[in-house]
Amino acid sequence: MPWIAILIGLAAGIAIWSTLDQIQSRQVDKIFDQELRVQLDLRARESLIRFDRHLSSYSAMTRLLANHRRLSEYLEPLFWSEDETVSPVVYKEFRPHWLPDFFEPDVLSPPSHVLLTDSQGRVREIFQAGEVPAPGGIATRVNARFLDPSTTRSVIERIGNQLYLINSDAVEDAGGYGMGYLVVLVPIDEAFLAASQRGLDVGRAAVALVDGDDQRIVASVDSAALIPGSLLSDWNDTSVITSQSLPEYEGSDSNLLFATFVPHTVVERMSRHVRIFERRQRFIAAAVFVIVFTAVIYLVSSRLNKVLKRMTRFSQRALGIAEPGFHRGGNQLLLLEEWIQHFTQLVLTAREEMNRKHQAAMRESEALKAAMMEASLDAIVTLNQAGQIIEFNPAAERLFGLGRGKAIGESFAERFLPDVARAAFKRLLDRSRHLHREPLGRGELLALGSDGSELPVEISIAPIELEARRFYTLYIHDISSRKQAEQEIKSLARFASESPNPIMRVTAEGLIVYANHASRPLLLAWRAEPGVRLPEEWCDVVALALGTGQPLERELEISGQVYSLLFAPIRDLGYLNIYARDITAVRRAEQESRQHQAELVHVCRLSTMGEVATGMAHELNQPLSAIVNYANGCSRRLQGGSGQTAELVGAMGQITAQAQRASEIIKRLRALVGKQPPSRIQTDLNHLVREVSSFLEFETTRVGIQIELDLAPEPIPIQVDLVQVEQVLLNLLGNALDALEDRPQDQRRLHIRTGIQDGDAWAVVEDTGPGIAPERLAGLFDPFVTTKEGGMGMGLAISQTIVENHEGRIWAESELGRGAAFHMTLPLSLPTGESDGGHTERLDT
Repeated sequence: MPWIAILIGLAAGIAIWSTLDQIQSRQVDKIFDQELRVQLDLRARESLIRFDRHLSSYSAMTRLLANHRRLSEYLEPLFWSEDETVSPVVYKEFRPHWLPDFFEPDVLSPPSHVLLTDSQGRVREIFQAGEVPAPGGIATRVNARFLDPSTTRSVIERIGNQLYLINSDAVEDAGGYGMGYLVVLVPIDEAFLAASQRGLDVGRAAVALVDGDDQRIVASVDSAALIPGSLLSDWNDTSVITSQSLPEYEGSDSNLLFATFVPHTVVERMSRHVRIFERRQRFIAAAVFVIVFTAVIYLVSSRLNKVLKRMTRFSQRALGIAEPGFHRGGNQLLLLEEWIQHFTQLVLTAREEMNRKHQAAMRESEALKAAMMEASLDAIVTLNQAGQIIEFNPAAERLFGLGRGKAIGESFAERFLPDVARAAFKRLLDRSRHLHREPLGRGELLALGSDGSELPVEISIAPIELEARRFYTLYIHDISSRKQAEQEIKSLARFASESPNPIMRVTAEGLIVYANHASRPLLLAWRAEPGVRLPEEWCDVVALALGTGQPLERELEISGQVYSLLFAPIRDLGYLNIYARDITAVRRAEQESRQHQAELVHVCRLSTMGEVATGMAHELNQPLSAIVNYANGCSRRLQGGSGQTAELVGAMGQITAQAQRASEIIKRLRALVGKQPPSRIQTDLNHLVREVSSFLEFETTRVGIQIELDLAPEPIPIQVDLVQVEQVLLNLLGNALDALEDRPQDQRRLHIRTGIQDGDAWAVVEDTGPGIAPERLAGLFDPFVTTKEGGMGMGLAISQTIVENHEGRIWAESELGRGAAFHMTLPLSLPTGESDGGHTERLDT
């Protein structure tokens, strides 16, 4: 009986597991098929995006060639009559001068033909890259539907038996006059498609262009594998085919589809790997299940067998019944119930394990999708059928400045598109919704940024059908940089000719190869023209600049007009650019500014003297009072006859010393107030600081502080105007004393430090006043900015002007509530005999 039980257990276990295995297999296959369909759709969309971006690269390159300086200069002297008979000039052996080589073999395939037409589309010149001449349908005249004077036109068109990408853009001469069009023809063949899918393994996925009318392959990435001219249906048995409509190019009569071919072997290989792994896991679970089930049946049978045997022996002794094969006793129903419960528990455990593995696989798939969404550089937004956002990746958060939580549930068109763009977006959705083949809506729109500003974007719309519901995935690419670059390319192409300042280009030999219209006065002064060498002395300057590789600046005076000439060498290309500007007004303004500054400094010093007049009066009062006291004492002693000669001589000496002190105070006052012409002499910065500090002794005594001096141990030589730099120090110290008046007596500190760093002399005036608010620091040195009642707000502005005229810097640092520090740097004075090598020469004619 145990062996029969084992066989029954095996049969029952295998039968039950077979039923469960079929159900689970169908469910796993369904999930895998759905995931595989999503992956194939994603691969097809990526291939189309690569192809379209490749087409856009040719459009951008055509725009760059049409706006290139070489072409505009070539067209400048040309005149094309509308009545003359046109015979195109064909370049076969060499590239024309007006066509630079921007097509690198590892990036873009070079075009087969480049045509230069007049405004009526008649071909004037043709560049032929190979032996094949220009197609007959376009060799003499380009159809008007391929041309657009306002923008770059891109058309995919079949000419003869060849499919071409036709890009055109309007061209102008150097003066901005429209001359015609530049037309670039690129054959769409195997090499073109391979370049557009760079990095794509053809063995895993191939692409082709298909005629939408007769469903025949026009061009493929591998003509040996996908034969042009064959029907699309011929490949259904060998490949999974995904057809997508190309973006609509206005003016094109071709109805082309972009097809992606994934070989069945690749799909089957993926399917086989998944199924082998899934079956291996199920086989292990099945073996465990059957073994456990068989063991349970065997134990139950063995138990029953023992019970029956014991009953047999008892029956045989009592009634003589034959032995049925039981060996032991026990409640067989209870034992059977327990093993059935145990078996059921094992089945549930196995099912939970399978569910756990299935959920883990689903979570892994979702994690991969989430990683793709997060790693994408372009914004990806998923909409439901009503146009509401249901998914929003991190790139979209950065682009629109809105978090995912706030974006979910919003209407995309109403939240992120301006009114003018909503109609175009609706047309893109309708195009995706109503086409009967797998659609892809694509176009350029305006979107709203986080600050409400409009930014240009490129949107691709991919619809998704899931369980009778439609969703839309938007791939949004910010093209602000591309638009700006296009605009900059056009503006830079006209920069030199439109510049109001003279601009010239000169070779290493001094030959003028280009000069704009504003350069006419310089050319007349040099008696030169484009194509003629510069005068000898200026050729030496050109050679010097190219030799050193550093820009040189010179001045040239022509009939009272002063020009500043900047010689900018381009050593790699062996030429030099000359940029000139008229600085006559600047030189006159500088002279007038220096005169006005001297006047303003004098007025400011008079204003400062009004503040220190009381201190000066107090200082004068002390020596005068001492003189009066000594004189009265001498007079009394002489009248009383008690004065000794030595005492009288000492008193007279004190009178002389105090009179000299009063004279020194008056001398300093006159030097401070006196109006003197600007004059720079060499002095010691430490000496200036000590002298200015002595001017403010009364003010510091009134405020109740002492100026703390932390000066450099060695003299600091500077070449400055003494009066002006003293005025700067007086302004800084006066402002610090005013700030300290509002602080408690024990918190008042005024500190002056000097030193030398990096070849500059520096001084810092620090106080412990209330400090300056951060928002006021930026405009602290602006004119008429003041916090004093009755102040003019000119002290710091004048100080900044004085320091900058001495080629120095002045700035403030402050922490609110902790005080302020005003920094000043001035160039060190060079020893006698040294000079700065970076001088500016002046040549007069």
